[in-house]
Amino acid sequence: MGAVGLGCMPMNWAYTGSRRRGEESLRAVHTALDRGCSLLDTADMYGPFTNELLLGRVLKERRADAFVSTKVGLLVGEQHIVANGRPGYVRRACDASLRRLQTDRIDLYQLHRPDPEVPIEETWGAMAELVSAGKVRALGLCAVGARATRRDGRDGLHAGTIRQLERIQQVFPVSAVMAELSVWSPEALAALLPWCAARGVGFLAAMPLGNGFLSGTLTPGQGFEPDDVRARHPRFTAEMMAANQPVVAGLRRVAARHGADVTPAQVALAWVLSRGRTVIPVPGTKHERWAAENAAAAHLSLTDADLAEIAGLPPARGSWD
Repeated sequence: MGAVGLGCMPMNWAYTGSRRRGEESLRAVHTALDRGCSLLDTADMYGPFTNELLLGRVLKERRADAFVSTKVGLLVGEQHIVANGRPGYVRRACDASLRRLQTDRIDLYQLHRPDPEVPIEETWGAMAELVSAGKVRALGLCAVGARATRRDGRDGLHAGTIRQLERIQQVFPVSAVMAELSVWSPEALAALLPWCAARGVGFLAAMPLGNGFLSGTLTPGQGFEPDDVRARHPRFTAEMMAANQPVVAGLRRVAARHGADVTPAQVALAWVLSRGRTVIPVPGTKHERWAAENAAAAHLSLTDADLAEIAGLPPARGSWD
């Protein structure tokens, strides 16, 4: 599997213009695969369903080049997103994902969110049955989220997620955990990543570029359309984007030391890669250019001085808390 993955959500979901860039998104997927980014991360809710359909067009031709990760457990309604972890639904959803992806197996099947109405062991047990049936190769838990999961109760960051992981490990092994990790959101370093590392569980770093902010391509006050997730994110107000510019400036300084062609985004991804051998950043994009740039970050090695400078950057301002 490549050192850097490709998050496919922006191609059909949550970002401005996502529904209008089908052909460009296809080129981005092919470029990522050509550059060794074999992990393609999607979910049935992205679109909904259209993201898996788009990937299916690529996988029909290049299944051997890809490591396919998709998710189950969330349903998109007209007004709300709701969790569904009922075993019968999980089985039907897996079969539907296989059809859309045009493949006979899913390499990593992730539980997108636990259903509060269904014991997580029951949901996980149904997912384990899919492994036994040969439809899925490995299972993961997706611990990313915005407001609802920034803190897992009163016990600290990710404490609730770790408790869930310990419960489902008794049912069937967890192969990977997906959670937000970036220069401006390093919270997973405190407990969740060490938990994974101690058990040999892979860590998929979601939003490693801070929803695009760490790329340095966004300007304070530029505004976002209502269908863009950043329009509701506290760090993407004009005030907070201006306040967080020192973070990007620090990444630019590190990039400049490595050459004119190195970008802040590549430094941000290299920082995530430096967190451990089992950590795979999964930056999302729908653009061929950014897919190629992100892939090249796998070849950037940060020095101790680089890491020290990044560690000394001011913490990001603006949060859900």
